[in-house]
Amino acid sequence: MNEDLRDIVLGVVAAGVSAQLGWLARTYLWRRGLRRKQAFFGLPGNSECLLVVNREATGEGVVHRFDVFALLELSALIKDCGAQAQIVQHDVARQGFGDRTEFCVGGPYSNRRMAAHLSTLLPGVRINNFEQGTEDRGAFLIGAEQYRLDAGTTEYVLLARLTAGEGGRPVFLFCGQRAITNQAATRYLARHHERLARKYRSNSFVLLLKVVNAQAYGPDVVELVADVTRAAQAPYPEPEPSTPAAT
Repeated sequence: MNEDLRDIVLGVVAAGVSAQLGWLARTYLWRRGLRRKQAFFGLPGNSECLLVVNREATGEGVVHRFDVFALLELSALIKDCGAQAQIVQHDVARQGFGDRTEFCVGGPYSNRRMAAHLSTLLPGVRINNFEQGTEDRGAFLIGAEQYRLDAGTTEYVLLARLTAGEGGRPVFLFCGQRAITNQAATRYLARHHERLARKYRSNSFVLLLKVVNAQAYGPDVVELVADVTRAAQAPYPEPEPSTPAAT
């Protein structure tokens, strides 16, 4: 009887020790994952960041519903890091970068701050004006490559993590050909940030993503086209001057 009781006590103790060790291991892994996530996003606990929003073309101060969805995707990531977000309109965000993490959503023609970031940080990127009314309207020009918009079928978006400024906090850009592609880029970041953190660590990157058949699948089907970091950060190639024809 004593031996049976001893076996029972030893079993209970062993189970308790195993449970405690398991809890400690899970806590350690969770904290390590949180630290990596905070480092990737530049969002230590209780820090502040900026969510810079654009405007819809049809109304002053109106944010497109897909951009609102993009903000919700980002807000969940920020909350998971234990940070706080300040939402500001693109035309009142007059400050530098590096002191606080920034998430900037929208193309350069609806978001002045995005236009400034492209000009300063990604000089190798050009985006055709949507008002030109040609088949190339809204096309991305990255280095020597062009990526045309086929609305609802094939659309492109740039997802970038850039480090600049003295503070070293990153700037995340979600620059798409349409609002739904901005949401697609934020969803892609939310799903793949762990892989991106392992690959790029704290370095800058610029990814070109393709949103496939958005009219049927919404922002869910996204393909990685290429890492265009080098081409996007290099000066945009100027066209060579034409030589006069020989007479």
